[in-house]
Amino acid sequence: MLKGPFLDRTWMGQNPDYNSSDIVMLGMPFDGTVSNRPGSRFAPEQIRLASWGLEEYSPYFDKELSDVNFHDVGDLEFPLGNTYKSLDLIEDNVCQIYKDGKKVFGIGGEHLVTLPEVKAVSKFYKNLAVVHFDAHTDLREEYLGEEMSHSAVIRHISKFVDPHNIKQIGIRSGMKEEWEFMKKYNTLCHEYSELDVLKNKPVFVTVDVDCLDTSIMPGTGTPEAGGMTFDELADWFKYLRDFNIVGADVVELAPDYDASGVSTAVAAKVIRELLMIL
Repeated sequence: MLKGPFLDRTWMGQNPDYNSSDIVMLGMPFDGTVSNRPGSRFAPEQIRLASWGLEEYSPYFDKELSDVNFHDVGDLEFPLGNTYKSLDLIEDNVCQIYKDGKKVFGIGGEHLVTLPEVKAVSKFYKNLAVVHFDAHTDLREEYLGEEMSHSAVIRHISKFVDPHNIKQIGIRSGMKEEWEFMKKYNTLCHEYSELDVLKNKPVFVTVDVDCLDTSIMPGTGTPEAGGMTFDELADWFKYLRDFNIVGADVVELAPDYDASGVSTAVAAKVIRELLMIL
């Protein structure tokens, strides 16, 4: 019999048993609609490897990963070039996760993967809210004539999630009409207290890593200067821990644009801290 030890390619600290887990980590290596630099499809695998460089203990939340009870189910396999079928695969699998009484924690991939996740979660929770961390508004109706685009994900979500239930943090780039949408529905947040209207609602948290400053996160498809620090993002998570978080994802790491590996390490730590509030 082989004695090993053998390298584990799942996320560090996961519960290897799906049935007894509370949260399911789902890799979504899709970047078929990226408008600038592709490569986020490689993020889930690289993040898993980088996770082994972390400690299981979070000093931000005084919790261990074992306290979270999540299972890493691996990556979905997508039909290359077929956006709609890929989105359907995500929605079907996320629906199954909630039928099994669990929550999803998605790892992208580009931001469009959030659309089928939230669509699935909205079938199980009435009056769902979305907290959106990003550099970009993602509120376009289309991009270059294409309706399904990562730059339109929040606009599409607003068609089945009440726009008043959407809160956006870190936004610093977008078209004029997108900023007008944010003003109309008061989605843009600068203070923690602006999230309080969501206190009694189920909340899905989506984090585009380009909400972080480019000095921290150069490895992303559409880098945007002027972002927040890691500690500022963690402080938002700390405020959200008292909310009813029913699902989450972290998207848009494109690891190959940062040969140092720092962006991937930061993304892994973002995931560790976000897991603590589910």
